[in-house]
Amino acid sequence: MDVWWAGLNAAHEGLLPLLDPVERGRHEATVRPADRARFLVGCALSRLVLGELLGLPPARVPLRRVCPRCGGPHGKPRLDTPGSAGLYDFSVTHSGEIIGVAVCRGAEVGLDVEEADGPVDVALAARTALAAPELAALNTFPPPDRKAAFLRTWTRKEAVLKALGVGLALPLRDLRLSPPDTRPTVLSWPDGLPSPPPATTITDLVAETPATGPHPAAVAVIGHPGTRLAVRTRHVEETRLLSAPRVHRA
Repeated sequence: MDVWWAGLNAAHEGLLPLLDPVERGRHEATVRPADRARFLVGCALSRLVLGELLGLPPARVPLRRVCPRCGGPHGKPRLDTPGSAGLYDFSVTHSGEIIGVAVCRGAEVGLDVEEADGPVDVALAARTALAAPELAALNTFPPPDRKAAFLRTWTRKEAVLKALGVGLALPLRDLRLSPPDTRPTVLSWPDGLPSPPPATTITDLVAETPATGPHPAAVAVIGHPGTRLAVRTRHVEETRLLSAPRVHRA
């Protein structure tokens, strides 16, 4: 499995031809420039990576975004080709100046990153996101360390829910994980799931690019057949993947 990181400074107009018409419409409709740039980089990076894997021009990688609950166009993006189910799954995340894409073969994947230095009311957020045992574990940390400990648990939880394809539709408190200073493990699943998911692997990551500092991140994989999962972290700057995109014309 590969996890790619890019900085917000990777956004430029040359990436727009890589998007499909729906994505370009969402890009144009996004008001804030930073949000527009994050969306552009996330879409372009996803299409470039998947296009390389599938042997397709990035703009022709068939994706669909359908919410499993309401049918709206805001669900987790997935490949939409005959036989693509179970082939590759991917997850996009962004926070502040950093954007990430994880791609996994043969299993569901979820990726999350949070700004290490972003403003967080830890006491308030913890009461909303953590179950009582998780909150008790967080309070064992010295006050200066609680923000980092909370963000570690938060990224793990969001990664798992993204791998499930439900995002924050299920309450974070109903997904209980091991303490942040221990090996990440799911201790109990939300009651809203039709059945407990198969084998789940959570890996803590540090998201960083030459243009950004380190940020806490996590990737979760559900249904991977092996007992070990190798996670390869890659940076766009290492390959200049977004610096000179190839524009394919039919």
